Amino acid sequence: MQGSQYTVGDVMTPTVVALAGGAMFKEIVRTMEEWGVSAMPVLDGRGRVLGVVSEADLLRKEELREDDPDLPGGPPGLVAGPGSAKARAVTAEELMNTPAVTVHPAATLGRAARLMARHGVKRLPVVGDDGVLVGIVSRSDLLKVFLRGDEDIAADVRRQIVAAGFLTDSVGVAVREGVVTLTGRLPDASLIPLVVRLTRTVGGVVDVRCDDLTGPRRRPLLEPDLAHEQPSSRATGTGTGTGPET
Repeated sequence: MQGSQYTVGDVMTPTVVALAGGAMFKEIVRTMEEWGVSAMPVLDGRGRVLGVVSEADLLRKEELREDDPDLPGGPPGLVAGPGSAKARAVTAEELMNTPAVTVHPAATLGRAARLMARHGVKRLPVVGDDGVLVGIVSRSDLLKVFLRGDEDIAADVRRQIVAAGFLTDSVGVAVREGVVTLTGRLPDASLIPLVVRLTRTVGGVVDVRCDDLTGPRRRPLLEPDLAHEQPSSRATGTGTGTGPET
């Protein structure tokens, strides 16, 4: 992994356990047990992702089993209602959730995290421009970036600051357990938020402290001098005319 802008491709797992659409129910359960996974992508014949089957999809059979005494009475057969179609499913194509929520390998870790949170999933299939599966990324993969050493993080922060046009001797950078402390003096205090934002883009940064990063507060060149502003005659109604026309 190089540079400060980490992507899904940097942290994903390239070896993926996947299913064909015709995979049978018990085969899916055995595969999950063998590989220790709780969800798997379903692929077409060209390796493109059709959907995802999870343990929750498989458990529909138990949730709606007809001999469950907790279910309301009724005629024999699977209880109808939400999820009953999944409970009757026997192949991966029938069980899967589609369309699958996927992510591109060039996506940022932040985008992947937002997709997981928005859709309530723990992992995302990673697909290329052609829709073909190239890997899978999980929540734990996204956390790998926080295993970076403090010195590596500090070096990346300094590179970001230099790339933005600031001198390295004007901004001090110290990192402890991923928390970055910025010190020094900038030519203008209004630049402090910019430096902080640049620092936060570096992979592995946990937080940024900038209490000791200072600079003069420069007056905007076009700031109006309110003390010498004259009120508008139109606004106040005190023009020099003799009165309204009749």
